[in-house]
Amino acid sequence: MGQCFSKAKSGRADLEENVEFLGGNVHPVTSKEDWDQKLSEAKRDGKIVVANFSAAWCGPCRGLAPFYCELSEKYPSMMFLLIDVDELTDFSTSWDIKATPTFFFLKDGQQIDKLVGANKPELQKKITAISEK
Repeated sequence: MGQCFSKAKSGRADLEENVEFLGGNVHPVTSKEDWDQKLSEAKRDGKIVVANFSAAWCGPCRGLAPFYCELSEKYPSMMFLLIDVDELTDFSTSWDIKATPTFFFLKDGQQIDKLVGANKPELQKKITAISEK
């Protein structure tokens, strides 16, 4: 299982580095207002939110990104969000992110599960279990 604990690059990621993280039904969260809007939308539509706290410089995050996009297409009844911990540092800190990637599973804005690390089988297992509830 891969995890990143600190920055392993120099300089900030530019937008082009983040392109590979997006696709399918993955929605980027670029502000606290975005987050609030997406959670409100998910609650209204009765969707579970899968929030991926990630970083462009994190190898395991990059490796898992295509799989995360595939899952977002396979489970349209869920809302898949992507939060760049470098872009939203204060917000990520408020979620106590210690390693990337970290996934939170939310229902009606409340955490129902969590996964730390780029563990594809465990991510698939948790999403499958939650989607069947």
